[in-house]
Amino acid sequence: MPQYAENPAWADVVPLPTDEGGPNPLAAIAYSDDYSETMAYLRAVMAAHEHSPRVLELTEDLIDMNPAHYTVWLYRAETLLAIGADLREELEWLNEVALTHQKNYQIWHHRNLIVDKLCAEHGAQSDEGLWKAECAFVEAMFDRDAKNYHVWSYRQWLVRRFGLWDKDELGFTERMLQRDIRNNSAWNHRWFVVNGREDMANAGDGKPGVSDPDIRAREIKFAQDAIAKTPQNQSPWNYLRGVARKTGMSLVHLKGFAEQYASLREPDVVRSSFALDLLADVYKEEKKMEEARQVLDLLARRYDPIRKNYWEYRKGLLGVAAA
Repeated sequence: MPQYAENPAWADVVPLPTDEGGPNPLAAIAYSDDYSETMAYLRAVMAAHEHSPRVLELTEDLIDMNPAHYTVWLYRAETLLAIGADLREELEWLNEVALTHQKNYQIWHHRNLIVDKLCAEHGAQSDEGLWKAECAFVEAMFDRDAKNYHVWSYRQWLVRRFGLWDKDELGFTERMLQRDIRNNSAWNHRWFVVNGREDMANAGDGKPGVSDPDIRAREIKFAQDAIAKTPQNQSPWNYLRGVARKTGMSLVHLKGFAEQYASLREPDVVRSSFALDLLADVYKEEKKMEEARQVLDLLARRYDPIRKNYWEYRKGLLGVAAA
């Protein structure tokens, strides 16, 4: 049912319909009538370079119908800035849209722009209230889906944008991991918070991450405590490997810890296949190729047979003939 053609507020606009390739297109997209009409009016206002409150209403309608249409988001942003719209009201509207369309990327790019502009307009005095409100909204989003990639990416942007490295962000990762210790996104965010200032040019003050001995010891203990709770949880094992790789620490230093969960001396009592995987690399470092082969055999035949071909490949890298 037409909603713009019969609206007096739009009587001055001549809509521009979609050109699908002539009167008899080979494979026309089956747009709904409402969507086709609304897009026709958007093309018209874009062609006229119109920025006005009614254009915001138009883009809102289109986003409700197709929240992934990046051109609509872009023109909405241009219009907001051109007419000096209340950007805090825009954030409130975005909250509703994000909660409705949780997997949409364009929402978060648009949010970056709005938050940046708010900071530019109001300066540092408004920063604390703004970032606290944004962090609270992100946590509300995580209550819906604690592994939403786009929301985690936005959280990282907030940390960089407002310098939140020391604003209880580690505490936030701990709370998220208390809720789900297998949440790999939370582990990744912890790594980012610990090492981000050291890794990223212009991201902060260059404060070291796990290259600092005290921080390295803290993070190793944090991962080991998590493993003690859930030995068959790949995330903290990967975190340990990350610490070792970044600092050049030999995996041999983790041998005793790994042997608490897997050992060639007790092949029937393996508590973690990831401990076996680590031990395979430890033995390789120690040049104990036969022990490494035995560990990989345990993985291939008993503890991770679904990836047998991979473990056999790893054995081949040792220079030991595959069984």
